[in-house]
Amino acid sequence: MHVKKHAFVKNFKRCWQLHLFMLLGVAYILIFAYYPMAGVQIAFKDYTPAGGIWGSPWVGLKHFNKYFNSMYFERTVFNTLRISIYSIVVGFPLPIIFALMLNLMRNQKLKKFIQTVTYIPHFISVVVLVGMMMQLFSPVVGLYGSLYRIFTDGVYPPDIYSKSHAFIHIYVWSGVWQELGWGSIIYLAALSGVSPELHEAAMIDGASRWKRVWHVDLPAILPTVAIMLIMRSGSVMSVGFEKTYLMQNGMNLSVSEVITTYVYKQGLGKGVRGFSFGSAVGLFNSVVNFAMLVLVNTVTKKLSDGNSGLF
Repeated sequence: MHVKKHAFVKNFKRCWQLHLFMLLGVAYILIFAYYPMAGVQIAFKDYTPAGGIWGSPWVGLKHFNKYFNSMYFERTVFNTLRISIYSIVVGFPLPIIFALMLNLMRNQKLKKFIQTVTYIPHFISVVVLVGMMMQLFSPVVGLYGSLYRIFTDGVYPPDIYSKSHAFIHIYVWSGVWQELGWGSIIYLAALSGVSPELHEAAMIDGASRWKRVWHVDLPAILPTVAIMLIMRSGSVMSVGFEKTYLMQNGMNLSVSEVITTYVYKQGLGKGVRGFSFGSAVGLFNSVVNFAMLVLVNTVTKKLSDGNSGLF
């Protein structure tokens, strides 16, 4: 311990300028990330503007019990997990497959064109994306409605947005379309670091191009895949609020009400009266996310013999 402390002090003195620059970032994190955590105590209090965060009366687990015993607990948790797991199962492997396919392409101009086309949707805002989907799937003026009337002699189609079971599919696959190209960037970067000598050795052994993808390219990006999976699992309970809220309507609310939208409606929609309850639900959500992050990180470490993981 003494040796480590001495090495740290020696290194600090040698690179004190770099540590000085780092202080600004540390101060930013402490002020804007850690200090606001003191407000978490609102979840255990009946917050009032007069008493403030520190002066409001303690009520313990009152708001947590209220949420756990309400009809919205099972609904919001189930909807959140259903959308999140569906998004991970579909949206996580597709960028990896897409990156491997792009890496196979020999025509560089075509490769760059495909990359550009698939990157562009990422820069479309959520509001614009939802507006585009509403126009596209409109039974009256949308492309969906127009094509349907062509093949049915002018009969108007059913409104997809009125079908609750269609919500999750529209949500997930529109997200795949928007993030497929952007999500593949980090895997393409990892693939660019694969040594050509490995491919040459595999070719000498008679491996085909697809076998080289399976035995050379894929193992090379597995550490990156593990890290991305851990980070994705850490937000398994945080389904995108903006997109979900904008896509909600009275007919799909039973499947679209997730924890983030419920926190917004309870915490801000009801004014000061809902601050404590909304904070309790949000804190529960954050704790589950943290637990999932630790669990997936532990499993990944064990599967990779401790060579991967965040911590």
